[in-house]
Amino acid sequence: MMQRIPITWGLVIRFCTVAIFVLLSVASLMFSAYLFVTVNSTYTFVLACAFLGLSLFAGFFNFYASVSYFRSYFYDRYIDAITARLKPLKRLPTVAVIMPVYNEDTEVVQKDMKRLLDLDYPKNKIKFYMVDDSTTRGTKEKLERFCKNNGVIFFHRDNRKGYKAGAVNNMLKHSKEEFVAIIDADEYLINTGFLKDLLPYFSDDKVAYVQTEKRSQKGTFFSEAVDLFDGFFFRFIQPHRALNNTALFAGSCGVIRRSAIDVVGGFPEYVIEDTFFSLESDMHNYKSIYVPKVYALGKPMKTYTALVKQQWRYNYGDTQFIRYYAKRSMESKRLSPWAMLDYIGHGFGLNYLSLVLIAFTVLSVFVSFSTLPFVHMTIKQLIQATYISRYLEVFGGIAFVLSMIAPAVLTKVYFGSLKKGFMIFFLNFALAIARSKAAIAAITHKSSSWKPLRAGTTRSHDIRYAIMNTKAEIVMSASLLSMGFFAMMTSNIPGTVWLLTYGVLYLFATVLIYKYG
Repeated sequence: MMQRIPITWGLVIRFCTVAIFVLLSVASLMFSAYLFVTVNSTYTFVLACAFLGLSLFAGFFNFYASVSYFRSYFYDRYIDAITARLKPLKRLPTVAVIMPVYNEDTEVVQKDMKRLLDLDYPKNKIKFYMVDDSTTRGTKEKLERFCKNNGVIFFHRDNRKGYKAGAVNNMLKHSKEEFVAIIDADEYLINTGFLKDLLPYFSDDKVAYVQTEKRSQKGTFFSEAVDLFDGFFFRFIQPHRALNNTALFAGSCGVIRRSAIDVVGGFPEYVIEDTFFSLESDMHNYKSIYVPKVYALGKPMKTYTALVKQQWRYNYGDTQFIRYYAKRSMESKRLSPWAMLDYIGHGFGLNYLSLVLIAFTVLSVFVSFSTLPFVHMTIKQLIQATYISRYLEVFGGIAFVLSMIAPAVLTKVYFGSLKKGFMIFFLNFALAIARSKAAIAAITHKSSSWKPLRAGTTRSHDIRYAIMNTKAEIVMSASLLSMGFFAMMTSNIPGTVWLLTYGVLYLFATVLIYKYG
């Protein structure tokens, strides 16, 4: 007999939010069908095909996001049941605690490592390692001296071969501990029971890793809004994935079974090694567990420049991962349908956001000017095209409003701030072009990191720095604003509103880098 699910306020909120995503997708798909019914020229046929393709692509991700969000409601019950069955370890295993470092503030690194040394775990069962790839002057000497004085084993490389994964793999050649815990250099431990809390989950020999929730320290309005990017992932996506046994190892704030690392051949040496390692773990039939509890707080993201660098790395890595996943999934059929959907969704995640926003923007331009003379329509067709255009603006407006409402409402409900929800909406437009450029860089095998012009000048309120590093966004915005004013001159009111709105949204990249550096 099925267990009755109690109706709670949290469940009602989830139903309502899912309804918003479903309404958004259904409206787009129904209007795509309407466009095909009213096709009267090659131009409108191409327009209909483009809108249908975009609607199907967006619909897939809206469906995935809705399912993830809804299923996450049931995760607390799931993890509580697992935790309740845990038994104290009969023998405490040996653990290697690793802190990867790359050009971090040495004072911050030392403070965070000192805190790690306070972990509540027998000293004869634990070893601390610092793996340093820093290239900044004097960093190696300072950190090496600190490690020597505090009993930390220090490794330094003169190159970044394999990125963070390469540094950790190099260190693992010299260690024999049974488990590996990774805490990044900018993360400060707030719960010294980290190891004793997580190691009991490994009583199941098939568990490869246990990942905890990652959040950042309190900071400015901007840094706290950025933190909600991760907040949404760890609150909704990660629990959903954990129910499918595909919880992602997030690079740090987790513990990994050393034998599992050896079986999969070490950490795959890509810029987002954590996602690749998670896939390989699943491919080798290991299990994973997500514990929705914060044990360490990361450094707040203070500048927009730092955010662009992070998002560039994520998109670059996700684009590499799509290709890697396609190859591995053909080699092995071990993943379940849900697992396949999780990895496809993750690989296209940020690329999806960028692609949909830019594609819909371009499509809106063609729609807004679909009644101009160059379309070569008859008077009757011109009237019909105007009719189609106006309705498209209505449906586009609905989609736009819903896409803005969803993050704002969710942020208010779960994180207590409507303003931060709107900031997330604006950030997606501001980052769309940078994310797309990162994906292209991955495909063409160019730089895996974003290097700002005048890299030494990342302070806020530097207009030259802001303009130089958002040239593509400024061109995009200027083009849209110009077309919006042209639409105004031709009395195309819907097109005017639509294009001017998009022009302002893409200009947020320049505004944010000017304001926050």
